[in-house]
Amino acid sequence: MTKPVRRFSMIREFHLADWFTLGNAACGTGALFSIISYIATNDVLHVYYAAGLILAALVFDVLDGRIARWRQKSSTLGRELDSLADVISFGVAPAIIAYGCGMRGLYDRLLLVYFVVCGVSRLARYNVTAEALSQETGKVSYFEGTPIPTSIVLVLVLVIAAKLDAIGPNLWFGEVHVHGGTLHLMTLLFGLSGSLMISRIRIPKP
Repeated sequence: MTKPVRRFSMIREFHLADWFTLGNAACGTGALFSIISYIATNDVLHVYYAAGLILAALVFDVLDGRIARWRQKSSTLGRELDSLADVISFGVAPAIIAYGCGMRGLYDRLLLVYFVVCGVSRLARYNVTAEALSQETGKVSYFEGTPIPTSIVLVLVLVIAAKLDAIGPNLWFGEVHVHGGTLHLMTLLFGLSGSLMISRIRIPKP
């Protein structure tokens, strides 16, 4: 007798923590739509909506880990989901928020791409090394490089700038022109954040 096909079997395999991880991804995607709305309408409220959704994504990110530990249920699928959600919410979305807020020059784009690529690399390194780092105690005791959710700090800086009308043509620190391209100096913060993510600095994990 043939075994019946279980449709949507992948969804059945999700743990409670995985649904919170999907909430993280949904918030990050919503933030992208919000900042696109800002670019289209120039209504600064959409910048605040985008930042609020990134903050909500961070809450979901914290909760999914705590729920997984509380229920003592985790999986490789959950770890990969977490990384993919973090790329959207704390990598791509902050970069696009920065673009929407005025960092649109050639060198701005290169630095924002660098920031996202560093975030992806940071998450890949963690996934590969997490098992080795937890062999002695069963728990990862530190991060190598700053975690990608620290990009929330950059988003909060942009919120403050938006409140002070310091985005768009009024972006803090001004701009420089090099070989036909434009660099807004504020974009250097994203370059610094990306570099810290791929560094070997050890950050204790709570």
